[in-house]
Amino acid sequence: MSAARTAGTRWVRTAAASLVVGLLTMGSLFAAMVALAPAADAADTTASPVTVTAQQQDADVADSPFPNLSVTVSQTKDLVNQGIRLTYSGGTKSTPPSSQNGGQNFLQVMECWDDLRDASGALVLDQNGERQPDRTTCQYGSANINQGQTRTTFLEAADPADVAAGYLYPGAGFSDPPRVSIPFRSATGKTLADVVAGKLVKDPTTGDLPNLDSNEFYGPYTTNEVPWAGFGADGTGTATYEVQTAMQAPGLDCGNPVTAADGTVTGEPCWLVILPRGDHDITAVGNTGSGLLAQTWAHRLAVRLDFKPLGVRCALGAPERQVAGSELVSLALQSWQPVLCNQSGGSIYNVVRSSEGDAASKANGTGTAPLALVSRPLDAATYGTQDHLTYAPIAVTGLTVAFAVDHNSDPLSPPSTDIQAQDALPFTHMNLTPRLLAKLMTNSYRNAVPTTASAVYLAANPGNITQDPDFLAVNPDWAGQLIYSVALADVFVPLGSSDSAWAVWTYIVSDGDARDFLAGEPDPWGMKVNPWATTNAAWDATVNPPGIAASYPTDRFLKPDPSEGRLTSDAKSSIDAIGWRPYSLSFDQGGYWVLRGDPRSAGWNPGVAGGGSGVAAFTTNPRDYPGQQKVMGLTSTAAAAKYQVFTADLKNPAGQFVAPTTDSMSAAAAAMTADPTQPQVVAFDPTSAQAKAATGAYPLTVPVYAATNPAGGDTASRGAAAALIRYAAGGGQTSGTGLGQLPSGYAPIPAAWRTQALAAADAITAGSTPTPTPTASAPPAQLGTAPSSQLPNSTVPTEPAPAEGAAAPSPTPTPTGPPAPVLGAATPDDTGTGALGAAVPISAGGGLLAALAVPFVRRPRRAP
Repeated sequence: MSAARTAGTRWVRTAAASLVVGLLTMGSLFAAMVALAPAADAADTTASPVTVTAQQQDADVADSPFPNLSVTVSQTKDLVNQGIRLTYSGGTKSTPPSSQNGGQNFLQVMECWDDLRDASGALVLDQNGERQPDRTTCQYGSANINQGQTRTTFLEAADPADVAAGYLYPGAGFSDPPRVSIPFRSATGKTLADVVAGKLVKDPTTGDLPNLDSNEFYGPYTTNEVPWAGFGADGTGTATYEVQTAMQAPGLDCGNPVTAADGTVTGEPCWLVILPRGDHDITAVGNTGSGLLAQTWAHRLAVRLDFKPLGVRCALGAPERQVAGSELVSLALQSWQPVLCNQSGGSIYNVVRSSEGDAASKANGTGTAPLALVSRPLDAATYGTQDHLTYAPIAVTGLTVAFAVDHNSDPLSPPSTDIQAQDALPFTHMNLTPRLLAKLMTNSYRNAVPTTASAVYLAANPGNITQDPDFLAVNPDWAGQLIYSVALADVFVPLGSSDSAWAVWTYIVSDGDARDFLAGEPDPWGMKVNPWATTNAAWDATVNPPGIAASYPTDRFLKPDPSEGRLTSDAKSSIDAIGWRPYSLSFDQGGYWVLRGDPRSAGWNPGVAGGGSGVAAFTTNPRDYPGQQKVMGLTSTAAAAKYQVFTADLKNPAGQFVAPTTDSMSAAAAAMTADPTQPQVVAFDPTSAQAKAATGAYPLTVPVYAATNPAGGDTASRGAAAALIRYAAGGGQTSGTGLGQLPSGYAPIPAAWRTQALAAADAITAGSTPTPTPTASAPPAQLGTAPSSQLPNSTVPTEPAPAEGAAAPSPTPTPTGPPAPVLGAATPDDTGTGALGAAVPISAGGGLLAALAVPFVRRPRRAP
């Protein structure tokens, strides 16, 4: 296994370097990497949960901190870089960590890459005759938030197993105390150790001891270790954990491809280790020793993790095709790719995430262009053309607000003992209304702009959503908390234009309370919209004379407030709202940041005075660990499912709070109505009678279409487009975790959509040219700044007849209500700039990129 792992590590380093260069130079997100090997068979398609107990695995269960501990891991097969959920019971009420102690009665969770072996290389089996993890291969220690969570423990005595292994250094006096230090053996073949055979080992170049807790393999910004996961008063708890592959963690080799004699390719397995920590450890003064000490490690529980092999294996010479546009279908395409490229005449599909409007415009021409992935029809008037596209529905998915927020009851106003008993445990449920989402999207909470900014117009507003009476009215279980975080004053949103942004704003402005709020009307508790984001020109004029009204819906998530503040007294530390609350690169990345509990909060490094080596610069503070997390992000339902984060229930047009599930997205798809400008395309229109009657529908359900002009391209490109559509509408709609299946976060498309997609594929293959679809006969209603009670009636455009020569679309219901309302005047051309003011490290594609810098972002500014 070790030789295979070393070879796999070399492979993944080469692949990672190539991928990063490609992403940075082309601006593309590839659906897959390509290697030359046969495809692996589809694996187990079940959720693959596993439950382990102390009674089963602990050879000394009588001395276990929690003899009745039981831990269920939500998924153990077909893993990628993703989240998994741990639920556990049999513990004792936890005490959170402090600066001097790791806390009491909690779990630590880590990922390890190799099996325990003896000096001859033979496997060392546990009391059940099973393999067991090697503690020296665990990614542990870099959380480093107190003495109880590092690889080194300062103590004079040690367990005989640690002494025999040479991990005890006896010390040489007061300034050189004794220590037990557990090395890290990486999958690359390199071992980091500061104690070998009982002696200190220093770097021959620097003369320093190696840093075992922050090193070339992992550190506080990259580790997936959970240093503290607590129990409630009833001895139960839950935690979300990031599973990393060799792409994110070079010291591990989880998922590196291994080819069997029969040509089958699998991924290298790894271990998930759950380490119980009681009220004290060997130090007898609480938990201040390393969890890797032999006495503590003896009580660990371990679960084998099986990974999909890194890289997608396609036949040599398979042509590469680009598809461009919506990010929402990218995870489905990643799953479909191995099947598609290995079919007869199969292709490799590279996903270029871009504006859906731009992608549709290019696909609308007669030349060869990437297949467009869109959720709305081409805006023919904006692009000065007619719509020649044939639309094939390939996915039902959605958008959601993910959150990672832990209880922290207010000590100055003690709530009930039941509420206090939940401290440091995660909230698992949240309700959001359109008005609350509008507040998060408009910088209207006080902490959404830099703390020292002169934003007097926000002074009376709550600091973040958890302090908002409007939020507590629909989330009474969140009362009694004292939670401060700039990452709860907004949600992570991606930069750029998208159909997804339009869907979110359409949902918001379909609600009368949200429209009134955007128009400058205070909510029942007196909170008002940030005037930089209002549809009321008079309210905007108080900060931006003579006043310009914002327009919604829009296809962008803007941060219009130009306020700046300082992080320190240093004038150089001035930062604006974008640097204060950065954009994410994608919806996937927003979900990833929530998984990690990473608020992306800005810090200031003043450097070293007197011309030292330090350089003054903006920094990003380390993530928060479980027990202290407080962050929200807008993400896709597919990314939320991949990362297994908690998501908010949204209030739908029927007045019900609904979670994003397969059933609720299917209910929304059944209630969708045809777009008045393009009958091939449907959407969930919150103002329609169908939507208002769909009590179980999730309101941010979004369709995704593959669209192209059948008269464009050549026979090969049209055939490749049709092949993708046929698979997506067929075998690609079988739900599961195996290759080629439909991942969680998508609902299977309705039967009528499948019929439409297959007919579209036939038309594209034949190269038939449909007659251009006429545009709407009347513009959408302009609702301006009027309160909802004064909104004028809208004219419903007549639905055009199907275009001649086009593949007949499946029957779609006739819209019975007005099109989605538009608030405010038309948005002027962008004329201004705004500096980001801070470098924003980002990781894309669920961790395929470790970090990327976004040095400057131009802020759209309304012309006076």
